[in-house]
Amino acid sequence: MGVFIRDVESIVGLSKKNIRYYEEVGLINPRRDDENDYRIYNDEDIRRLKIIKFFRELDVPIREIKMICNGEMSIRECMEDRINKIEKEEEKLKKIKSMCLDIAEFNDTFDSIDITKYFEEINILSKEGFTMRDVQVNKSRKIRGAILSSLVFSLFFLALSGMVTYFQFTEAEKMPWFLFWFVVFLLLIPVFGIVYNLVIRINEIDKGEEDEASKY
Repeated sequence: MGVFIRDVESIVGLSKKNIRYYEEVGLINPRRDDENDYRIYNDEDIRRLKIIKFFRELDVPIREIKMICNGEMSIRECMEDRINKIEKEEEKLKKIKSMCLDIAEFNDTFDSIDITKYFEEINILSKEGFTMRDVQVNKSRKIRGAILSSLVFSLFFLALSGMVTYFQFTEAEKMPWFLFWFVVFLLLIPVFGIVYNLVIRINEIDKGEEDEASKY
């Protein structure tokens, strides 16, 4: 017995995009249904996906998860590496906290702050990939971009459908009604597809899964 990928999404909390990526890189190997070739996920597949998601939440790279699965790295070694990275992040946070305390103590204004004192250090942290900025702002921008692009393509197909409808009702020579409805149906199919994909993309963006799955 097993479940389909839509059920795994609900059980594990991963998108289809990520589940299929983990299959592509060999972390799971669900069997295929003999009749329809659908993927069937058993209890062990779900268990492995839960472990993978847990490690990814700890920011363990896919490469290291594969090494653990292949016996090339122990979980202890992996966790020790994570602890080392967390301690480095803590050091960076302490530096940020120290700067904030200094600025608050001197009660600086925008015009009086001695930026030279802080700029070099914050620039070093930035080059190391450390930031305190809220990623939610980027999410909002991506969602707005996805909505805008989907709206443009939807309006294009709706406009074509509107033109066909206009000429059908205003021109003396009309196309057969069955052909008219068939054409309108064909033009509306992409709109439904665009809306469906938009919902999926917004969901992925909201969960931080819109980038390539290997970075999730």
